[in-house]
Amino acid sequence: MAHEEPRGERRRPRWLRTLTAVVAVLAAVGLLFRAGLVPGVPDLFGEETHDRTGPALLESLRDISRYDAASGTFQVVVDLEKDAKFLPDAVRGTRTLYVGVGTVDAYVDLGELGEERVTVNEERTEATLVLPHARLGDPALDADRSYAVAKERGLLDRLGDLFSGNPGDERAVQRLAVDHIGEAAQESELTARAEANTTSMLRSLLSSLGFERVTVRYDDR
Repeated sequence: MAHEEPRGERRRPRWLRTLTAVVAVLAAVGLLFRAGLVPGVPDLFGEETHDRTGPALLESLRDISRYDAASGTFQVVVDLEKDAKFLPDAVRGTRTLYVGVGTVDAYVDLGELGEERVTVNEERTEATLVLPHARLGDPALDADRSYAVAKERGLLDRLGDLFSGNPGDERAVQRLAVDHIGEAAQESELTARAEANTTSMLRSLLSSLGFERVTVRYDDR
């Protein structure tokens, strides 16, 4: 009867031993390059970044007649927690603490400044303009200045991240941050400042054209 070697003592094939040795050598060389222990030789295993983004496509064109008269920067701390009804937070649930920084512009639409809203006396020394009240633009979140302070995730949520194409998605807290920034802008004096700046700009402009008295009123009629 032929003697059979124990499974643990079988010799690996020669090609497998050679491949293993080559991989080990390459790994050691790579570590030497990264550690800078091989002077004068470029890092063959270094990481390079290539921007292969295609050209931007023009989707639409539109004329803008609004005067952006003021801009405000706001910061909000969003504390978003999601719980499962019948499971403890350690098993299922998330909580994210997020600092959102964004800007909101206040503008006056000069496109509505028609002939019926402008009155000039015969001597062309006095002018009265009636403009619509200032409005707020859409909040713009500053991605470079916004960040997550802390994230707590239950076991099931962490396991789900392993199979997700976008683990730790922050879109929910970002949307909340944008909403709160918009609310803060509405409660601020941003539109009042925009109207004051617009009035100053128009008075300066018309004064340079020879008008001695310029009156600017705001009315959403």
